[in-house]
Order: sequence, then structure tokens, then C-alpha cells
Amino acid sequence: MSVKFLGLRTVVYPARDLEAAKLWWNSTLGHEPYFDEPFYVGYDVGGYELALDPDGDPDEGPIVYWGVDDVSDVEAQLLAAGCESRSSCREVGGGIEVAVVRNPTGDLIGLIYNPHFQAA
Repeated sequence: MSVKFLGLRTVVYPARDLEAAKLWWNSTLGHEPYFDEPFYVGYDVGGYELALDPDGDPDEGPIVYWGVDDVSDVEAQLLAAGCESRSSCREVGGGIEVAVVRNPTGDLIGLIYNPHFQAA
């Protein structure tokens, strides 16, 4: 099996205290987020997404999302290769689709199709 990853796209950090996390990242990055809602905060960092998720699990750490052309197809390939679904393919707005699987060694692997992404 060979899965075609297009490259890194997004990292999502768990942020139980969203306001404190946002203040820290604003200061560290030197700018405010381009998307700021109670359920998700997104920063553009060199054309890539750094996000904060108030519902994320700090014990699992951040989730890195790999760009793919077809989330459902790659998710199915990874499930067939022994991964377990953590969050099946879903549209999260603007035509963006995501899924998360856990591989047999316990790592979380995020998949994302973002029709708006342009490499810097």
C-alpha cells in the first residue's frame, strides 16, 4: 500500500483554556488569528494553519493534518492497513474535509482536503 500525502497542512493544538492559549500564541506569533470562534481558532503561519481546539485532548497532544486529494479514499486505505478511525471523514466548512485515524503504533494521523490551500 502506498498513500499519497501531498505534504503537511495543519497542526491543531488542544487548548482547554482557549483564551490563555490565544493570548500566548498572539504574543508568540506577533499577530492575531484570522479565524476566531469559541470552537476553533486559526492562525496563518507562512501559508500553513496553526489551530487551537478547545475540545482537543492534551493527553493525546497536537494532531498534524496531511494534505490529500480524497479524504474518504485515503481514510479507507489507512483503515484497511490496520488503522482505527478516531474521527471519520466530515466536511468542516468551505469545502474542507477532515478525518483522523490512529495507526497500529498509537499515533494520530490527520487527513485534510482543503481546496483553498496554496503552498507558500
